[in-house]
Amino acid sequence: MTDSRQYDTVSFDVRDNATMLFFARTSEVGEINDYLLLMRTIEEDFDESIYIEINEQQFGGHNLIREASLTGNVLTLRLVEPAKELGDTTDIVLTWSETTDNLDAIEVGAFRVLGDMLVGGNA
Repeated sequence: MTDSRQYDTVSFDVRDNATMLFFARTSEVGEINDYLLLMRTIEEDFDESIYIEINEQQFGGHNLIREASLTGNVLTLRLVEPAKELGDTTDIVLTWSETTDNLDAIEVGAFRVLGDMLVGGNA
């Protein structure tokens, strides 16, 4: 099962122990109506972990994403196991508006957050 999501805003950020790629659908007045956060963390006692948070619902772990592909303004995340939180979704397909800011955030963020999970596609 595939979960498709469309966003108008993409941003990338680096914190002390995390890199984040944030996708948001905003209203005309700038309120966030829907979001998805991809976050790679490195903890002192743990290996790297990837987390996905969708509208305040978080799931993640060491083996969350099997592979990711990036083609134009489409990022497909193929999960290792179906996400019960998303109705047993196995693929999450993200699309976003092709603005300069969004494309810049994806160019830097996708590789930093997803790293060696990126396969195929092109950026």
